[in-house]
Amino acid sequence: MDYARSITLDLPYDQAVPRVKEAFKEHGFGTLTEIDVKATLKEKLGEDMESYIILGMCSPGLAHQALDVEREIGLLLPCNVVVRANGDSTLVQALDPHVMVSVPERQELEPVAQQATHQIQGALDSLTT
Repeated sequence: MDYARSITLDLPYDQAVPRVKEAFKEHGFGTLTEIDVKATLKEKLGEDMESYIILGMCSPGLAHQALDVEREIGLLLPCNVVVRANGDSTLVQALDPHVMVSVPERQELEPVAQQATHQIQGALDSLTT
């Protein structure tokens, strides 16, 4: 099962990160957290890797709808967006919202997944135009 929606931007990582944040904001998501994986692995383990950030993006209305169906769904909400350097370009990946329907097998979550898919895909598409 492919669980990510991915695009590649012909931009350096440092230029891509703010553009990704803005694109998701314009499509109803707020940036709640930022995890700099590269810096964390360097600090904690002394390991080097490409620039890699996990953005905790949330659409409060969609999160609320999903949590009303199943409280444990917070574990599967499509809130993480990964932005990582990929040579001279940048890879942007978001969790496919249908994971939150298929894993718990709760069809009541399908309308939320469809709306989240629309918003996430809209943000990704806006980055490539």
